[in-house]
Amino acid sequence: MKAIVQDRYGPPESLTLAEVDPPVPAANEVLVRVEAAALNAYDWHVLRGDPRLARLALGRSKPRARIRGRDFAGVVESVGAKVQQFHPGDAVFGDLGDANGAFAEYVCVPETLIAPKPANLTPQQAAALPLAGVTALMGLADLGQVRPGHRVLINGASGGVGTLAVQLAKALGASVTAVCSTRNADLVRSLGADHIVDYTRSDFTHDPSPHDVVFDLVGNRSLTALRRVLPPAGTLILSGGGVYRGGSLVGPVWLIARGRLLAPFVRQRIAVLTTAPSRKHLDLLRDHAEAGHLTPVIDRSYPLHEVPQALRYLEGEHARAKVVITI
Repeated sequence: MKAIVQDRYGPPESLTLAEVDPPVPAANEVLVRVEAAALNAYDWHVLRGDPRLARLALGRSKPRARIRGRDFAGVVESVGAKVQQFHPGDAVFGDLGDANGAFAEYVCVPETLIAPKPANLTPQQAAALPLAGVTALMGLADLGQVRPGHRVLINGASGGVGTLAVQLAKALGASVTAVCSTRNADLVRSLGADHIVDYTRSDFTHDPSPHDVVFDLVGNRSLTALRRVLPPAGTLILSGGGVYRGGSLVGPVWLIARGRLLAPFVRQRIAVLTTAPSRKHLDLLRDHAEAGHLTPVIDRSYPLHEVPQALRYLEGEHARAKVVITI
């Protein structure tokens, strides 16, 4: 089968399209014929081995997982002997986690990490949901405990996670302030944002209106500045992925580490978001999508052999919403 492989850390051009052996499902796994995959900030972090501190987990000289990509949607081709919930022909979507492998014609995945595809979404839209959607859902519903009447500020509202977070916050009954650039204001407003802060014209951290929850998806402000727009009992959620700026040692990890250190000593709640593939959250995302609360926005779509171009577009801060791969 064809797949996008990585044999060293480097720029997008270090990725190659290669013929590799198709995977064989284990007893608890499902073999999926991939129809679409999606890019995330995670993918360029692994591609570059950036920040360099992350290589302790990813692999010192190259990633342990050779085939790139996490999020996918497709059709079940075959199932392992112990699989009970899925059958050949089922349309599914999911997140492979750190195992990666979605930028390929076929993937093997444990049945616990996939869910039936939302019936009203295309494969491209469904592929755009897993990691970004779970991040938004866990940040707002689990950590932020957003409920009707809450005021939520989303820094990075036009990105892959941000466009989903705006919609989910509205579905949870919140009033949403979206931070984005001038060119993305109309997009974010169309997704339901109540207020727009154009960061090219003003600094949201000087907004005198307090917010119950601040969801930081960028990591470009200090803790002091972020806490400034929260009331004493407000919640700050840190999940900044950043963009590639030539390589770094710790990247947004420094802000997150400081958040963890400060959290026990302040009244405001500082929560660091970590995600993992989850069937429970995939099911919740499907419910929101089928209820009309959540529609992934696709910025661009590329064929499999153009994954390097897609990643170059994503990592340079040009992309808005989601970038997907059609296979």
